[in-house]
Amino acid sequence: MKAKLLSPKECPCGCNAPVTSTPAPVPGKGGNKYVPYEDRTGNESIVYFTRKLSPEGLISAYEKVSGMIGGKVGVKLHTGEKNGPNIIPREWVKALFAKDLPDATIIETNTYYEGDRYTTEQHRETLKVNGWTFSPVDIMDEEGTVFIPVTGGKWFNRMSVGGHLLRYDSLVALTHFKGHTAGGFGGSNKNIGIGCADGRIGKAMIHTTPGQDDQWDISEEEFMERMTESTKASIDLFGKKVTYVNVMRNMSVSCDCEGLAAEPVVTPNVGILSSTDILAIDQACVDMIYAMTEEEHRAMVERIETRHGLRQLSYMKEMGMGNDRYVLIDLDNGGVRITAKDAVKGLKPFVAE
Repeated sequence: MKAKLLSPKECPCGCNAPVTSTPAPVPGKGGNKYVPYEDRTGNESIVYFTRKLSPEGLISAYEKVSGMIGGKVGVKLHTGEKNGPNIIPREWVKALFAKDLPDATIIETNTYYEGDRYTTEQHRETLKVNGWTFSPVDIMDEEGTVFIPVTGGKWFNRMSVGGHLLRYDSLVALTHFKGHTAGGFGGSNKNIGIGCADGRIGKAMIHTTPGQDDQWDISEEEFMERMTESTKASIDLFGKKVTYVNVMRNMSVSCDCEGLAAEPVVTPNVGILSSTDILAIDQACVDMIYAMTEEEHRAMVERIETRHGLRQLSYMKEMGMGNDRYVLIDLDNGGVRITAKDAVKGLKPFVAE
C-alpha cells in the first residue's frame, strides 16, 4: 500500500507540518477476543514478577531488567492529574531513583484534552501538587516537536513526539497498569505510544481523523494500531536501551488521566512485573487479569473487550515488537517459573490505602 503525503489542511492539528499516513487500510479484527496461552506460537521472553507492592518490590523488579540502561536516562511515567488517587506512589519512585537512577529524568508530554496538564504551565503546577519534585521533569514538547520514523506501519510512516525525546540515551517505561477509556487497558504500550506523542500533533494523529469535529473519533482496532505504531517509533529510537516495569495496583477501569473522576477500583492488587520485552510484559499483565476469578476480573475484562483492547497485543506481535509467550519468574520464591494463574492465587479484595 503506497503512502501519501497529507497536505497542511489535512494535518490533524491544523498546523503547516506535513503528516504521512496511508489510505484507509482495513483494520485487523479480534481485539475483543482473548487468546489463551496454549494457542499462541513463537519464542518466549522473560518476565519477572513480585507480589511486593512497595519501594523494595519496585527496585527488585527494575534491577532485573536494567542491564542495558545507561547514559542520559528518561523515565516515562504517568504523573497524573491533580491529586489523582491511583498513580504509582511518588515515594516508591523516589526510592527507585535514589537507589538505581540518581541522574535520571522523569519525562512527560502535555495532554491532547484541556485539563490540568494541557499547557506546560498547567502541567508544571500539577507536578508540584502531585509531589513530583524530587527529580527533574522534562515536559518533552515544551519547546516543540519532532517527527521520527515508523518502520512497517500501515497508518503512519512517521510520528510526532516531544522534541526532547532525542536528548536521551535510554528509556525506562515505568507504567501503572490499569484500564483505559479508549484503549481498554493501559500498559507499557499506552504509556509510550500516547505518552511520548506530543500534545497537539502526535496525539491528534492517533486519536482523530483529520477534519472530524470529534477529537476522539478513532477507536477500537484502528486506535490500538495507531497507538502501537507510535510506540514502535519511540522504542526503535533506543534499540536495546529500553526496559519496562508495570505496576498492577489500584487498577481502576479508568486511566490516570481521569484523575479524581476515575471509576472506583474493584479489581484486586496483584504485584509488579518487569521485562525487556514490551509485548511480553503487557501480555503477562492481561493474562493475570484473565486468570482471576469472575468476580475479581469482571469489570476489567468488560473494559478491555468492549474497547477491543486486545488488538494492542496482536498488533505488537505483527509489528515484530516482542513475544506473547514468556517465562514468568517468581522473584518472591527463589526465581521459580510460575503461570499467570499462580501469580493471582489468593488475591485479597481491593482496599484503598
